[in-house]
Amino acid sequence: MKKLFFASAMAVASLSLVSMPALRAQDASQITIQDPAEFNAYQNAITQTDPGQKAAALEGFLQTYPQSVVKKAVLDQLIDSYQAVSQPAKVIDAATRLLQVDPNNMKAIFISVYIKKQQCGATLDASGVATDSATCDDAAALAEKGLVAPKPAATTDADWAKLTGAAYPAFHSAIAFDDAVSKKVPAAGVTPPKMVCCDFANAIKEYTAELMLYSPTACTTPGPCLADTLQLAQAYAKPGDSKDEVKAVWFYARAWDYAPANFKGQIEPQLEYWYKRYHGTLDGEAAITQQIQAIEAQAQATLFPPAGFTIAPAPTPAELAHHAYTSGDPKTLGLEDKEYILANGSDADATGLWALLKGQATPVPGIVISDPATVLHISVTTTAAVKPKDFVVKLTNPVACSAVPEPPTELKVADAQAYIVANGVKADTDAMGDVLTDTPAHIHKISVEPSISTVNVAVTQDAKDAHTADFTVTLKEPLSCKDAPASGSALGLQPAIELDGTYDTFTHTAAAGTTAASAQIVLSDGFIQLEKKAGPVHHTVKPSPAHKAH
Repeated sequence: MKKLFFASAMAVASLSLVSMPALRAQDASQITIQDPAEFNAYQNAITQTDPGQKAAALEGFLQTYPQSVVKKAVLDQLIDSYQAVSQPAKVIDAATRLLQVDPNNMKAIFISVYIKKQQCGATLDASGVATDSATCDDAAALAEKGLVAPKPAATTDADWAKLTGAAYPAFHSAIAFDDAVSKKVPAAGVTPPKMVCCDFANAIKEYTAELMLYSPTACTTPGPCLADTLQLAQAYAKPGDSKDEVKAVWFYARAWDYAPANFKGQIEPQLEYWYKRYHGTLDGEAAITQQIQAIEAQAQATLFPPAGFTIAPAPTPAELAHHAYTSGDPKTLGLEDKEYILANGSDADATGLWALLKGQATPVPGIVISDPATVLHISVTTTAAVKPKDFVVKLTNPVACSAVPEPPTELKVADAQAYIVANGVKADTDAMGDVLTDTPAHIHKISVEPSISTVNVAVTQDAKDAHTADFTVTLKEPLSCKDAPASGSALGLQPAIELDGTYDTFTHTAAAGTTAASAQIVLSDGFIQLEKKAGPVHHTVKPSPAHKAH
């Protein structure tokens, strides 16, 4: 079963930007300003035609008259002014101040949700998880508030219906997005309890609620409905009790149907992957292509799958693994397919494949789940010897590279000695002999580099979705934290950063409940090839006839 890789969720969410609805401001014309100086200052501020100058004038007015009766109207216009000069941070600040004086102000809620959701999306790591949960959660909390905000007394029912018709779908979308990339929930079957990302069941609920609010035509052109049709497909494909591969295929097909041509190429591999994942590949490529095209044609007619929509399920995992193992040269299989056979194949298939893999080198593309600092790489230069002596000392408390205490500079010998004793395993520090007890006068310098010795990688799509490692690579030599790939970063093939290792051992984990079978594969003698930067282009200058050699 050939597995295909996903494009970033945010790449396709950019199909369209949500259009801001027209939102009514405080009607300042019905308010009387008693102080002539305040009135003149207000008039001067609101009549500025340049948005940057208007924003400065409005801020000046609020500073001079912080409790003005037109404060809400001024903050409302301040939002518009900052929006006009593309200063989202100041838009958020003005909206926050407006909510302090008018907690249910729909305009301030809407624009805060809109911007914070965009900011949340900009922090996704390579695995699709937000690194700024606070911003994502803020967007969702404000969206929940917007869904229950009461209609202002001065707003007509027609205006309120128009306003909520534009705002409510965006609110459901923001809540769903937070659920899908940030929200923490208890991990199933884990003791002691552990909070993990994400709440895909609620993401499905919110995306569905959102899509049901749109008109049919709104979902057939680039815009928020089409973008979140794709997000709903991705949510259905995520691990957990809410996973439904049949519905994932339907919504991928629907998104592909109406996506702009330049986005179809990102959606099609996902559609094909999940169809094959559920249905299998034994029918052959030509038949599968026809089956997918039939679903695409059916999905053009309706956003949601009709009652009774089904896809014939695949053969058992063991049957699929056997077919993959026996249908060609197993050595040419992709890394994900090899893991699938080791995880799901019969003993004969798994043992036969491993006999071919054991001792063979391979690159390990995927997502770094963790590569903690486990050792200190130490280089000592004494006054009696020119050549430095190297040591490797295990850390007493392996932690992420970012959490390792900063070592002293190499010329602060006494500080370096104390640092090594404080953080290193005693058996290793004792083995360093008098290097840690000799006086600084006898030692020229001590260089200390916190380093990693293993890299844990999610290679298969299941492992990426669950944010767990299925490949562990033990490095041949420790790698400095300065050169180590960060957790959540992507490993690829040269010229991108590449991780290589040699197949060493594997452990099979049987399927349990909704958790699929897996194989934990360990590779030894690992090494990292850093990303190769493109060098300058050199152009050869062709000599003119006058300079031609004779």
